[in-house]
Amino acid sequence: MTEKVDFCSRPLILASTSRYRRELLQRLGVAFRVEAPGVDETPLAGERPAALAQRLALAKARAVAALHPAALVIGSDQVADLNGQPLGKPGTHERAVAQLRQMSGQTVLFHTALALVCHASGFERSELAVVTVLLRQLSVAEIERYLRIERPYDCAGSAKSEGLGIALLERIDNDDPTALIGLPLIRTARLLREAGLVLP
Repeated sequence: MTEKVDFCSRPLILASTSRYRRELLQRLGVAFRVEAPGVDETPLAGERPAALAQRLALAKARAVAALHPAALVIGSDQVADLNGQPLGKPGTHERAVAQLRQMSGQTVLFHTALALVCHASGFERSELAVVTVLLRQLSVAEIERYLRIERPYDCAGSAKSEGLGIALLERIDNDDPTALIGLPLIRTARLLREAGLVLP
């Protein structure tokens, strides 16, 4: 088990209820706690997927930072982008089937936005990691088998590449491998260092 070490006097908070982001942040070996941001994730009229992800990541970080001014707060959001249209978390089996049928044989962009905010120090930075994913042509049977096994109803675009979802893909292009799972750790580590956190 990785030892959690405090290298900074400021507490670190992950403004997310996502278990995927929590598990990813644990890889950096720093102490942190989790708090739900309570942000409405409804897209604005005409809002593009990348802009939506960036707005929500910053809104989540700001919401929790307002309650804990001395803390460093991480906010993140991911939006799947199919031909300019946002694909969020399906929530149900039926919506997941519809998403994957739409995505079959298509190139999908996954916009994973990251924000780090500290009110006390005035620190506020944001980053965007874009992952390009090409899906195979998927049969209805493949989609149903995948959904029965993984149940990825809390994943943007029904994609769970760290599990069986990898078998649905033809190719992944990115510069931050954990971005597709939900938190771009290369960028997260960079922002934390900029904010004064010493990482191992």
